Amino acid sequence: MKMKEITTKTSTDLQKMLGDKREALRVFRFGAAGAKSKNVREGRAIRKDIARMLTAMTAQKAAAKSAPAKK
Repeated sequence: MKMKEITTKTSTDLQKMLGDKREALRVFRFGAAGAKSKNVREGRAIRKDIARMLTAMTAQKAAAKSAPAKK
C-alpha cells in the first residue's frame, strides 16, 4: 500500500485497516511457525504497511493539535 493511499483515509478507516494488518501479521507469524520456508517478503510488506499507517495517524494527530481552534 502506498503512502498516498494511506494519507487520504480518515482516522477511523486507518484504525480499521491497522487492525486488519495486525491480524494478518499475527496469522502470518503463527502460520509460518511450522512451515520450513516462509515468504519473508510478505511479512516485511505487512510490517511496512503497519508502520506507514501509524506514521499517518501520528501526522493527523499532530496536524489536529497544531490547527487553531474555531470559535
